[in-house]
Amino acid sequence: MITGHLTGLLEAGLDKLRTAGTLPAHSAAVELTRPARPEHGEFSTNLPLVLARGSNMPPRTLAERLVAALPESELVDRAEVAGPGFINFHLARGWLGLTIKDIAARRSAFGRAPAKKERVQIEFVSANPTGPLHVGSGRNAAYGDALARLLAAAGYDVSTEYYVNDSGRQMELFSRSLHARYLQALGREAAVPGDGYQGEYLAELGGELATEYADSLTDDPVRIGRIGTDRMVESHRRTLQTFRVHFDNWMYESSLHESGKVQEGIKRLTEGGHTYEKEGALWFRSSELGAARDQVLVRSDSHSSTTYLAADVAYLLDKASRGFDRIMYVWGADHHGNVAGLQAAAKALGITQSVEILLQQLVNFISGGEAAKMSKRAGTIVTIDELINEVGVDAARFTLVSRSIDATIDFDLDLVKSESQENPVYYVQYQHARACSILRNAREQGADLVAVDDADFGLLTHEAESTLIRKLSEFPDLIEDSARDRAPHRLTHYAQALASVFSAFYRDCRVLSDDAELSRARLWLVEGTRQILANTLDLLGVIAPESM
Repeated sequence: MITGHLTGLLEAGLDKLRTAGTLPAHSAAVELTRPARPEHGEFSTNLPLVLARGSNMPPRTLAERLVAALPESELVDRAEVAGPGFINFHLARGWLGLTIKDIAARRSAFGRAPAKKERVQIEFVSANPTGPLHVGSGRNAAYGDALARLLAAAGYDVSTEYYVNDSGRQMELFSRSLHARYLQALGREAAVPGDGYQGEYLAELGGELATEYADSLTDDPVRIGRIGTDRMVESHRRTLQTFRVHFDNWMYESSLHESGKVQEGIKRLTEGGHTYEKEGALWFRSSELGAARDQVLVRSDSHSSTTYLAADVAYLLDKASRGFDRIMYVWGADHHGNVAGLQAAAKALGITQSVEILLQQLVNFISGGEAAKMSKRAGTIVTIDELINEVGVDAARFTLVSRSIDATIDFDLDLVKSESQENPVYYVQYQHARACSILRNAREQGADLVAVDDADFGLLTHEAESTLIRKLSEFPDLIEDSARDRAPHRLTHYAQALASVFSAFYRDCRVLSDDAELSRARLWLVEGTRQILANTLDLLGVIAPESM
């Protein structure tokens, strides 16, 4: 990777200056950025500005001496000092050819980093099994899955998990609501609780149970609830499979209660002096560990029922026991009040792993200029299945990941369904299909790809060609940076930018011409673009079509 090569040059230059006594022994990490303006080169570093603080030397002077100490490199045309002490690298044209060769050699592995030997678990979606998955959960699914793919590409050992919240008051309301619908389907008088779930999907499920079990469950709402929960979880699995989202493990909250792990977690907090009793309830001293207030672990009701936090404590301990180095949660924004409590619990329990909680903002689903409400209880939800039926998996996933997770998305159905350049996913997929078409036409004309080492990339001198290759070269750094910042939305921006640059190349540079050597080089550039578009879309869980 070119950044590694440039980093090596800078480190060699620094060693030379230290050996000569020009620079003290202290060091700093080499950071390379891409200048916004092409006339400033392909890469830039502020290293002299950082090192000058402890060297008693003006940054620009240090930059000049460092440039003079850099080893020769066939990949660097020149390194020049800019501003108060920046170093800009202008790369040689030979580097462009090496980029294409690297893509040709690594194919789908291009951009992927070596293994980091760090185990990461990401838990996402984890919706209550009280109804179909809605568009908000769809964004969580698209983001979580893309993040998992991105982290894996960056070299992490990634495991994904779905946490089934099948305990607590919401599940009790679900059971009572379904029981009422089941009785109604049998022709009996029954009312859904006022604070229960009113959706039509429960009426349908109640009808199914009435058909399957007749009146054998009339006095067994608990079993009704278990059957309904299983049906809902299975529907979630099917929806997520259709949405191309895979989970390595499904974890049930009820298993934490049944195994005694919830009580074990409470006991550990109590033994550590982190709990106290007040008004018949057991409280966690979370305010002493960064939270705004103390929180209840065990309620003062007649059943001494545990809270969601108590289960979350047990779940965190369970995760930590499985040997992950980093534990990541992707929660909806409505759970922001639970973040401080869980982080406080991690401190109290002495969890050594990194615990990272990412909050996903809402989706405003717009249809005909109107926003649909999201409420399982009211039954006015927009489900993932409905969204897939309307726009397809590709458009849904691409759009739901197109903005930072901490920003609200306005999902414009009319735009996403349009087949135009204004529709980002359609435009990106179209450019991939165009690249495939060019390569097919070349084969039909007897101008198939030659061995990549036989192509003369020195012939690619047009500005549109250089711009395209530079954009392709950004992909490895894009993966590393996006994974570090938990920002898969950058992949959608990159895909659109690459598609645009490729379109300009196609407009300005005739791929198949009378110049056979130039055509061969350009065909490899087309193939390299096709590969990177496919790689980018794959990280987003989006198909790269060969024709449209």
